[in-house]
Amino acid sequence: MRIGIFGAGAIGGLLGARLAAARADVTFVARGPHLAAMRANGVTLRSGGETMTVPVKCAADATEAGPQDFVVVTLKAHALPAAAPAIARMLGATGALVTAVNGVPYWYFHGIDGPHAGRRVESVDPGGALSAAIPPGRAIGCVVYPAAEVVEPGVIEHTYGDRFTLGEPDGSRSERVQALAKALQAAGFKAPVRPRIRDDIWVKLWGNLAFNPLSALTGATLDRLAGLPDLRDVARTMMREGQAVAEALGVRFAIDVEKRIDGALEVGAHKTSMLQDLERGRPMEIDALLGAVVELGAVAGVAIPACGLVLALVRERARLAGSYAG
Repeated sequence: MRIGIFGAGAIGGLLGARLAAARADVTFVARGPHLAAMRANGVTLRSGGETMTVPVKCAADATEAGPQDFVVVTLKAHALPAAAPAIARMLGATGALVTAVNGVPYWYFHGIDGPHAGRRVESVDPGGALSAAIPPGRAIGCVVYPAAEVVEPGVIEHTYGDRFTLGEPDGSRSERVQALAKALQAAGFKAPVRPRIRDDIWVKLWGNLAFNPLSALTGATLDRLAGLPDLRDVARTMMREGQAVAEALGVRFAIDVEKRIDGALEVGAHKTSMLQDLERGRPMEIDALLGAVVELGAVAGVAIPACGLVLALVRERARLAGSYAG
C-alpha cells in the first residue's frame, strides 16, 4: 500500500511520521525549507514528551511522487481546487483521496439519496473544478482531531489528540476504507470507520463555524468566546442555526450545544486557526467553515441570519487584511 501525504505540514507530518515509523510506504509532497529539511534529516516528531526522527521519502511535486493507493490531503480547503490536477496525477486510475480537511467537504452531497443527491457545494468547489479533476466517488471522508504545529522546518510538535475518524460518503464499509483504517491503527492512531461520517463532520464543524469567525472579528481566545456570557450567546445562536441546517439535511447530533461549547471552554486560552491565519497574513478558511454552512442553509430552506451576518463581517475583515481567498 502506497500512501501519499500532499501538503505535508503539521497534521500531514504527524500522520506521515507515524506511518513511516510503522514501516508503511509513505511519500511526502512538500515544498520550500520544510521539504529541504525532510530530505536532509527526515521528519522529527515531538509527542508526549518523546522525540523521534524518521527518514522519509519526499517529493517536490506529484510527478516525482508517482501514483499512490491513498493520497491524504491536509491542505486548507481553499487550496484544494488549485491543487486538484496535481493530486489527480498522484491518484492514478484507482487511488483514493482522503480529505483530511476542515469544514464542509466538496463531496458532501455524493453517495446520498434524496432531492440534493449529487449537488455541488459552490463555496468549496467553485465552478466545479475540483469535482471535475477528482470525482467525488474517489473521496474518503476524514475528520481530524489531533493538534500539531511545524515548529521549524522538518520538525513537528504534536500537542494533543490521536483520532482520525474515517467514512465513505455512501456509508459503506468498503475494502479501501478498512485497509486505510488498519494502516492508521498500526501507526498508533485511533481510526474508527463511521457509517454516518457527516454526523462526525458536523460535530467538529459545529464549533468551527462559530468560534473561528468570532475569534477573527474580536481577537478573543476560546476561553473568552465560550466563557463570557455575551460572546457565548452569540456562539450559541450561530451553532443552533448550524444545527438546524444540519438536521434538515439528515444529520444527527449526539451531544447538545452547551456540552459542545463547554468542550471549547476546556481548551483554554487558545487562538483558533482562523485568528492565527489573520495575524500571520495567510488566507483564512472562511468559506469551508461558514460560507458553506450559509450555502447549505439556503439549500435546506433554513433561515440562519446570525451566521449570514457574521459571514459578511468576517469576509470584509479578511478582505481588508488581504487574507480572503474567496
